[in-house]
Amino acid sequence: MDKELNTNTKAALLSIGSVQVDDSLFPDKLESKATAGPGAGGTSIFLKSGNRRVRLTINDASPLRLVPEDEHVVIVKGNDVVARGALERPLCHCPEQAYITLSEKCVYDCQFCPVPKIQGGIKDSTKVLKMVEEAYATGELKAISLTSGVAVSPKTEVQRAASIIKQLTREYDLPVGVSVYPTTGSSEELYSAGAGEIKYNVETMDPELFRRFCPDLSLYNVLDALDSAVNVFGKNRVSSNFIIGLGESDETVQKGIKLLTSRCIIPILRPISPSPLRKNVKITRPDTARLLKLGGMLKDMLDRESLCVDKSRTMCLLCTGCDLTPNKDI
Repeated sequence: MDKELNTNTKAALLSIGSVQVDDSLFPDKLESKATAGPGAGGTSIFLKSGNRRVRLTINDASPLRLVPEDEHVVIVKGNDVVARGALERPLCHCPEQAYITLSEKCVYDCQFCPVPKIQGGIKDSTKVLKMVEEAYATGELKAISLTSGVAVSPKTEVQRAASIIKQLTREYDLPVGVSVYPTTGSSEELYSAGAGEIKYNVETMDPELFRRFCPDLSLYNVLDALDSAVNVFGKNRVSSNFIIGLGESDETVQKGIKLLTSRCIIPILRPISPSPLRKNVKITRPDTARLLKLGGMLKDMLDRESLCVDKSRTMCLLCTGCDLTPNKDI
């Protein structure tokens, strides 16, 4: 198929991060609404092209347009076709996974994240099990992934996630991944419940930026929890979102990647998604050249530590839609 996504094209699309879509052209089942993290509240589409996937937020002001072409769709910029592929159906949040946010609210006020402003609902175990059941019925489900804000306390979220994971693993022979804010003993509790992979997010490896953007949290607590998680879950089973675009330098990113990979933690370099609910926060989505530079840097350091993204079976490293993922995109 001509105009399949390649590394450079995907980086260019991610640097924009959005696309115009005529609602009349595509059914609702091809749209996904984010409920966690910096992109919460936005509605997106997933484009599969060749062996690559990209997720783009629907935005009428985007310079990119998504238009139908025979049995495919194309992404157009100006008069030029940028990429050609097919829209994928998200099961729960993304294709092939039931990726479910347990608490769509948070008591912490991280400055890049709209979740504390939205203060959404909380899904009980009955709701989660129903969502997974519906995703499983499609025959497309490959993994179950859970994430959560902090509605009351981190400990409460860990306990609730562990309880739901126990129920899910009794019902389904599928890999389960989980991403929550860590507590003392959370890795052991979640692993014992049946989780096979875990993600604790550092957000940024610049301590000054962390204090500015996440004043209620501790970067060092997250790093300690990630170290403990590697001891519990093992190599290639622990990852961490590392936001790009908060004002960090490339040198800081390089040092951060080196520190994390040396501890057998897989960093996920996530381009920041500016939220209209955080208009006063100064953030800059990385351009194509920076995404390629930092992605290549990440790949080299993962290879140096013999860390293999291909072994990941859940969450963001399985999806790959929001990031340039080493060994899959680069």
